[in-house]
Amino acid sequence: MGIKILQQSKSRKQKAEAYKLFAKASDMGNLKATEKMADALLFGNFGMQNITAAIQLYESLAKEGSYKAQNALGFLSSCGIGMEYNQAKALIYYTFGSAGGSMISQMILGYRYLSGISVLQNCEVALSHYKKVADYIADKLEKSEGVPVEKVRLTERPENLSSNSEILDWDIYQYYKFLAERGDVQIQVSLGQLHLIGRKGLDQDYYKALYYFLKAAKAGNANAMAFIGKMYLEGNVAAPQNNATAFKYFSMAANKGNAIGLHGLGLLYFYGKGVPVNYAEALKYFQKAAEKGWPNAQFQLGFMYYSGSGVWKDYKLAFKYFYLASQSGQPLAIYYLAKMYATGTGVLRSCRTAVELYKGVCELGHWAEKFLTAYFAYKNGDIDSSLVQYALLAEMGYEVAQSNSAFILESKKAKILEKEKMYPMALLLWNRAATQGNAFARVKIGDYHYYGYGTKKDYQTAAMHYSIAANKYHSAQAMFNLAYMYEHGLGIAKDVLLARRLYDMAAQTSPDAHIPVFFALTKLETVHLFRDILFFNFTMRWKWMKLDNTLGPYWDLFVIGLIVAVLIFLLRNRYL
Repeated sequence: MGIKILQQSKSRKQKAEAYKLFAKASDMGNLKATEKMADALLFGNFGMQNITAAIQLYESLAKEGSYKAQNALGFLSSCGIGMEYNQAKALIYYTFGSAGGSMISQMILGYRYLSGISVLQNCEVALSHYKKVADYIADKLEKSEGVPVEKVRLTERPENLSSNSEILDWDIYQYYKFLAERGDVQIQVSLGQLHLIGRKGLDQDYYKALYYFLKAAKAGNANAMAFIGKMYLEGNVAAPQNNATAFKYFSMAANKGNAIGLHGLGLLYFYGKGVPVNYAEALKYFQKAAEKGWPNAQFQLGFMYYSGSGVWKDYKLAFKYFYLASQSGQPLAIYYLAKMYATGTGVLRSCRTAVELYKGVCELGHWAEKFLTAYFAYKNGDIDSSLVQYALLAEMGYEVAQSNSAFILESKKAKILEKEKMYPMALLLWNRAATQGNAFARVKIGDYHYYGYGTKKDYQTAAMHYSIAANKYHSAQAMFNLAYMYEHGLGIAKDVLLARRLYDMAAQTSPDAHIPVFFALTKLETVHLFRDILFFNFTMRWKWMKLDNTLGPYWDLFVIGLIVAVLIFLLRNRYL
């Protein structure tokens, strides 16, 4: 009953009722209900967070052989949340969890073997773990289209975060609804798509999706006609499965040259839904849709050549179409590409490429829904709940979650971890995110070594990370920081010319750097002008005039401040 309420309800109040039923079932010894309660206490569902109580439940469940509990205990040991930080223990729990059937444990082990975290780096072992999860995801995707989950970056500027494009603000949604009612066809189709799969924080609502698609279809929109055909082909509460209705709407869209409609007709002929199986017709429609750039049609063509359905098997053509579809993020195309690289079918075998592709498929699992709940928890001020959810996703290898977890830890707002552990853990997560290509994380590692956060001060290491971020990712912040280090000779040989060049490059790379670069260059030029004046021919006779010794190491900041004050005074007098 609790699961039924949880699946069917939309309001927090109704969902909270489900957990009351789980609590009663758990008291009677039901293991699945106890797992639900332990998860609620760990992740803070409906304000129920209690890590200590969650651990007690997980430990009792682990004794009963619960793989979910073993996975959770591995995660808590790995992060040192409520338990002793112990990577060896975490690895044991994850191993037992994966043996018991935990897909999350499999994914974590895949990431660990890929990156060499507490284990020797081993691509083949990583491939084995990721393949099991990817096979499970692909099976789900073949039955229904995957739901892409919005991954909001907390490292965005506050003004971008509050109005980010990943989550639809309620006021904007109301405005879109108003435009849709006024007859804006494009908005009608967009709202229909959002409700069809539950995107940008909106609930999946087939009735609303069909309503908006019908309005747009009446206005002659081909995309809307195709989506109505899709709804009737797949079947749902608002549009019960009906091949004849699907054929009708797909044909209407296809007659207008619509790629989604052409692809839909191809599917009907390929699977023989409402029409006899006809691979030649299917191939014709898929080719027309693929030429128009529709990734699902490109995938279907690839699958026909891969499996030899109605055509001769041709792995090179299969690879071509899978690759084209994968460029638009088509998940099944990515899965089959990974399969081809893993087995060396039609392409030179590459374990690393296969693992990276499988990893991308694995990250489409239902567990990615935690990105939304974690974001809303953060937005509502429930920092501890947000951190635990992001930290689990980070453990699974999601780069965005690693950055977000590090960002929360760095803010020191979380209470579930001791303050002295926050910077070292944040540094570890920034490192993992940087390894996965996050430029901002790479700059952060430089900052941590520069200031000594969570590690010893090390200017040389800081300069190395800034150099990587500047050269590989063209980060303006890294260029600016590196210029400052060259200017003052911190960890690297002093080089004023290189400092000037890096300051200029930072200004050219980002408009935001113009003002800081202007002040930095003004200070740099002023300092050297003063040094030239004060020390020319007097250096040997007047050693006591070395300003660093007389006025302290930051005398140059006082000088630039004095110059700015004089300029302001002169400008004011001029206008007076």
